Amino acid sequence: MADPKETPKPPYYAHIVGWGMGVPEKVMTNHDISAFVETTDEWIVARTGIRERRIASDSESTMTLGAKAALGALQMGSLHASLVDLIVCATSTPECIFPSTASLIQSEIGADNAGAFDLSAACSGFVYGLQMAAQSIRSGAIDTALVIGSETMSRVMDWTDRGTCILFGDGAGAVLLQRSEQPGGVLSAILRSEGKNAKHLGIPTFGSQDLDLHHEAINGHKMGKMYMDGQEVFKFATRVLSDGIKRAAADAGIKPSDINLIVPHQANMRIIDAAARQLGFDKSMFYTNLDRYGNTSAASIPLAMVEAEREGRIKKGDYIAFIGFGGGLTWAASIVQWTGAGAVPRKTGPMKQLELLQASAASSFRRIKRQYGSLFNRIRPEQGRIERLKRRMDKVEDGD
Repeated sequence: MADPKETPKPPYYAHIVGWGMGVPEKVMTNHDISAFVETTDEWIVARTGIRERRIASDSESTMTLGAKAALGALQMGSLHASLVDLIVCATSTPECIFPSTASLIQSEIGADNAGAFDLSAACSGFVYGLQMAAQSIRSGAIDTALVIGSETMSRVMDWTDRGTCILFGDGAGAVLLQRSEQPGGVLSAILRSEGKNAKHLGIPTFGSQDLDLHHEAINGHKMGKMYMDGQEVFKFATRVLSDGIKRAAADAGIKPSDINLIVPHQANMRIIDAAARQLGFDKSMFYTNLDRYGNTSAASIPLAMVEAEREGRIKKGDYIAFIGFGGGLTWAASIVQWTGAGAVPRKTGPMKQLELLQASAASSFRRIKRQYGSLFNRIRPEQGRIERLKRRMDKVEDGD
């Protein structure tokens, strides 16, 4: 009898079975920006294709937006959070250096059995995270994973820099990956970095080599604020976008002409137009929503993917290409064969069902406490004052 440890595993595939998004309610238009930066709506649209973007409120953050997107993906995939094995959060704007934003999301959604970590690859981060999670599933190490791209770019903007502040917005997107023996799902991924060009795009922060004792970067960049050499990043993006799609398609065993839809990083419409010309594709092959959200960094691809599916642009069996590029300088491309919503059914006995119910209740309580915690804190002192006043009134009535 063969040793079970030596028994070959069947080939596993990582399928996207759920997806969700979370965006702030506040909309900032180009006209709004022109009130404090020398620019116009016409100038921004002509050079970028962006008309508006979403801006997080004081009560919204990278964690809250990411949690909303993750819960949407779980609901779409019909999977309870306690069954998630791994959470990867791609972000350039984490809640803190540590704990990771992924860990905070894990607590928020009640994924108490999941490992969690943040991934830093800027605007390429979602595709990097997708590959990390898919590889874990393909190896048989885990069954399910949430991959989240979440950003609050508005909080790292220098709002006096017209070259960058017009481009970026806030938001989150997420996908639920699940293991299956059915072919499909994430078929390939190409991950690359050109660190020699790192100087063209970044956010100086504590520990950075280019900070002096006054917490100001010695090369003129502001502490905690994004800087970008737009021309260099534009040349990089137009060079790698079409090449990345071709290489990812070859690794997936398909031709570029087999691709049904391309979901690129939503950076600039001129970059996407250039890629369409290089590939010989009609612009309609590229799904874009940057006119409404701007550049949301690691969130841009999953955000666009969710809206493309809602609009009927993605159907079961389609080959979808993801391509991201950004700080590092990094780029990443992936081919996914679309599966559609719905998790693999799991059998759960009475005890497991009770555990799921308890986990769901605990997760709901945490969200309510966070949302209304300040109100509870104001109510408690008032309750104490009422109780003290009542005791005094009782003493008066008793003749004391």
